Amino acid sequence: MKKLTLIFATIILFLSQFSAQTKQKSLDKSSKKMNTTEHYTFKLSNKVTRTSVTFKNRYGITLSGDLYLPKNVGNEKLAALAISGPFGAVKEQSSGLYANEMAERGFAVIAFDPSYTGESSGEPRNLASPEINTEDFSAAVDFLGLQKNVDRNRVGIIGICGFGGFALNAIAADKRVKAVATTSLYDMTRVMSKGYNDSVTPKQRNQTLEDLNQQRWKDAENGKPAKGTRNLPETLKGDEPQFVKEYFDYYRTPRGFHANSLNSNGSWLITNPLSFMNMPILMYVKEISPRPMLLIAGESAHSRYFSEDIYKSAAEPKELMIIPNAVHVDLYDKVEVIPFDKLESFFKTNLK
Repeated sequence: MKKLTLIFATIILFLSQFSAQTKQKSLDKSSKKMNTTEHYTFKLSNKVTRTSVTFKNRYGITLSGDLYLPKNVGNEKLAALAISGPFGAVKEQSSGLYANEMAERGFAVIAFDPSYTGESSGEPRNLASPEINTEDFSAAVDFLGLQKNVDRNRVGIIGICGFGGFALNAIAADKRVKAVATTSLYDMTRVMSKGYNDSVTPKQRNQTLEDLNQQRWKDAENGKPAKGTRNLPETLKGDEPQFVKEYFDYYRTPRGFHANSLNSNGSWLITNPLSFMNMPILMYVKEISPRPMLLIAGESAHSRYFSEDIYKSAAEPKELMIIPNAVHVDLYDKVEVIPFDKLESFFKTNLK
């Protein structure tokens, strides 16, 4: 296979969510213990029930999710939330943790695997799409609105990392959604098209598209799309940026490892960026108004600029919350850092 250009490799770096070095021996031992879809990276609250569910999106893809409900709610109609992310993660990781916490606070919550990944269907595997992943959120809203214990007029969404961008795109078009929150927001269409901090030149972008389209010829000849290099390597060279080390510390250690997660031990298709490169999904972010938006980012997160830029371009009502000293992945699973009290008050105020 023809070697990809430097810029394409750079884009893959940020999509893949590389990370820091951990002793391989201990990682292998942990991976064997957790190499099962029944594994969750967090403990289920004793105040919450979790039920495995499936539902279809508009494209006929069957999505796999977990429905979290507070115990002993009786016949009360609940406000509901749909949650997904980060990009390349599964419902047994961050989104499930968020769902568990929010259900404990009185919401009906579904955490789901996006199309083509995890336990959700869709062929080929290990593919992402700005359109279909946006639709996944609306399909989750469909599902919630059909539940007898959910008030379909009180539904919100939470997007984590790359699914923060999809969540904003979803609410802009889906007027049934009454409020949206994002944590550690990433705009995947922006970073794939322009690189981290918009560092890609027009020449580099053009060369990336040339390489990707040459790969299409090879995929056509072989009758199937080729996989890229694994998102996170077995080991690192040691000279990677700090945020790379942070990704590794979550996805490739017992803290956040899951066998179904592409960021833990899988890879995207090589041509995965094609549909993102010319589809800026946040062009209509102003149309979220008058529904409220809450953007949460870590003070020391490499991704902080995505939330700040969206905040500048969005219309009121909007709020930007910066968590002191927090890095990007702190908002994946650190319950003492993630402002769940703020998320609770935000949605209880706005889902009335």
